[in-house]
Amino acid sequence: MNDVTDPATWGPALDEAVHALGRGGLVVLPTDTVYGIGADAFDAAAVARLLAAKGRGRQMPPPVLVPAVATLDGLCTDVPAAARALVEAFWPGGLTVILRSHPSLAWDLGETRGTVAVRMPDHPAALALLARTGPLAVSSANRTGNPAARTADEAREQLGDSVTVYLDGGPAPGGVASSIVDATDGLRLVRAGAIGIDRLREVAEVADIA
Repeated sequence: MNDVTDPATWGPALDEAVHALGRGGLVVLPTDTVYGIGADAFDAAAVARLLAAKGRGRQMPPPVLVPAVATLDGLCTDVPAAARALVEAFWPGGLTVILRSHPSLAWDLGETRGTVAVRMPDHPAALALLARTGPLAVSSANRTGNPAARTADEAREQLGDSVTVYLDGGPAPGGVASSIVDATDGLRLVRAGAIGIDRLREVAEVADIA
């Protein structure tokens, strides 16, 4: 367990996490919503290990966390203006947006059907890690069907030795998973979460969950 509550002392812990990810390992990291389990998004074997650790198949690909809004255009194509407005309003924060991914990207996140779910988290330790690694495939740090972990200890109880490095940033401040908006054909809320539909609609016309 590696403490990342203090930027003045978290350097060695982040070093260990960066090295683990570079070797194809999995890292549990704090975010502003819940804890996540992360892998190098461009390492197909590592992503497969992430899905296996969660007990999840390829039909449920993980989202990708990014260090900056500008990274969006490196991963996604045909980004609608309304989706950009949501990103500008709620990133960094508890909003995940599903968009068309660039077909040239050398990654395999699972059965994505040419899309990717992208989020920029609002957590200093997560952003510090992402600034060094670039985009990471990150899903909630729990076994599928169990509650998402709000602490590093809760994550370890569920994921155990499948994870190489645990980063402990204290209790996740949000405690609620991100809201997910599908922006591949209009805007549609597909998971209610940290940002309510009314707040989203202050920025863009988002259809509610069917």
